[in-house]
Amino acid sequence: MKTSFPKPAQTPKWYVVDAENQILGRLSTKVANVLRGRHRASYVPHYPAKDHVIILNASKIKVTGDKIEQKIYYRHTGYLGHLRQTTLKRMNEKDPTKALTLAIKGMLPKNATRDHTLKQLHIYAGAEHEHDANKPVPLPLS
Repeated sequence: MKTSFPKPAQTPKWYVVDAENQILGRLSTKVANVLRGRHRASYVPHYPAKDHVIILNASKIKVTGDKIEQKIYYRHTGYLGHLRQTTLKRMNEKDPTKALTLAIKGMLPKNATRDHTLKQLHIYAGAEHEHDANKPVPLPLS
């Protein structure tokens, strides 16, 4: 008896998502699944998918409850006692794509494929992007 092993998809697809009025966590899970290739029949867990996702209007993303004021992001500079913290509201004012990138990064597996997968994520604060030559198709969010 032989076990069949599905071959990973060879042709990359480009998807475009409008993040206006979308909830941060729900959008992040759908994008993370597409970046991993879980939407394809030829999904292989240890093989990085080749699909790209373009997210537009990241500055108009929504969160539920009071997370805009209460959610705190932490980072450490590497020096003793230098733990920095910032709220989601302040992070969105400084760089509106950062919170969405961190949310998607946290939903990807913590291994060598994560850095490769994040290079296939393209996030823009506005409605314009430079990937028209790749003919992106809308990503169904249902």
